[in-house]
Amino acid sequence: MPEPLAPTPPRTAIVVGGGLVGLCCARALRAAGLEVTLVSEPRYAAPASSGNAGHIATEQVMPLASPSALASAPGRLFLRGGALDFGWTRPGAWVPWLRHYLQACRPARAQAGQQALRDLLAEALPAWRRMTAELGRPDLLDEGGHLMFWHDPQRAGPGMAHWLAADTGTATVRKLDEDEFPNLDGVLAHRPCGALKLEGTGRVTISPGTVMNILSDTLYGAQVRRVAARAVGLARDDAGTAVHLTGGEVLVADRVVIATGVGSKALLRTAGLSAPVVAERGYHIEWDHGGMPALPPMVFEERSMIVSRFGARLRTSSFVEFTAPDAPADPRKWRYLEENVRDLGLPVASGFSHWMGSRPTLPDYLPAIGPLPGLPGAIAAYGHQHLGLTLAPLTAELVCALATDIAPPIALAPFRPERFSRIRHVQPLQPALAQPPPT
Repeated sequence: MPEPLAPTPPRTAIVVGGGLVGLCCARALRAAGLEVTLVSEPRYAAPASSGNAGHIATEQVMPLASPSALASAPGRLFLRGGALDFGWTRPGAWVPWLRHYLQACRPARAQAGQQALRDLLAEALPAWRRMTAELGRPDLLDEGGHLMFWHDPQRAGPGMAHWLAADTGTATVRKLDEDEFPNLDGVLAHRPCGALKLEGTGRVTISPGTVMNILSDTLYGAQVRRVAARAVGLARDDAGTAVHLTGGEVLVADRVVIATGVGSKALLRTAGLSAPVVAERGYHIEWDHGGMPALPPMVFEERSMIVSRFGARLRTSSFVEFTAPDAPADPRKWRYLEENVRDLGLPVASGFSHWMGSRPTLPDYLPAIGPLPGLPGAIAAYGHQHLGLTLAPLTAELVCALATDIAPPIALAPFRPERFSRIRHVQPLQPALAQPPPT
């Protein structure tokens, strides 16, 4: 009896999505020897992954879907001075997501989510080391940790106690004594009354947008095909999964990676798949500091903001705003950041630039990484919430393992993309679906 033929190894791949996760996936797949096409729609604004704080947040192993996060939500609302806000005029964008979120906050699910996120984040910095070494740019990664400051004595004690007792995965937390405080002359107008140092976390040394440009340049050098178009439909095809683009072009490959951020919900809907992604919008302002000394990222817990230094520029980021991704920006949030920068006494040597972007967040605050049911060779890589930059290189390694039929080094069951609903049978794409899907 003849032996069964070995499966044909994949030769081609399509990566849909030009954010940081998509760029890392395209790079990894090309390095594995696949012919890669990157589909990225023409952008009129930078993607969410370019506007974050540049913090590699290995300490954030506690998912924001948990009983404690749910209980603290009223005190964190923007109308009470916090960072949490909702688009009250666009409830359809987040109310359905909220139903799944409440289920994810049940203690058993939250505990399982914490363990899954801990396992994932434990490999985040090693993946960053590998990627920067392969790029020949180890200087892009700084593993010097970050600082947390408090100015209110009544909030400093409880705040530091919380972090000292918290599960921070592979990161460690210690209180800084008075003589250990960094030199903050010319940085802050008032000396903090409490400070913590978190070690085992990292940052990128240049702005995330510049990191993306470096990755993009490597794709050109590796002869990755670039297609500037929007993916408007997915369908089962005799040769695998077909990606339908604006203008009518159809692409088919052995492997298709969906790394489309907040657009994943609409795109996967065309194939009968459910991806309850919500736009969790963040805001930042950026300015010239005029010569501030180099310091690690600084988190001001009372103000729910992080300040990062990228060369001559400072950037402060904040806010968790649930609304439609195309809703107008809220100028009050930029004013809040500007007022806090001045109140803290941070050095300002220019005007402020403003940015807002949509983090793609699934209800349990875990990403979707894994095969997409009903779409041959299709792999999910979306829903990274606040951890897109942190997990991009690791996600690319996991996707590459799946794409080349290698067992991933991490159990991916908690991140399976179909975990929120029953999947319908995937039909061939109909002409009516080959239109821009609703947001």
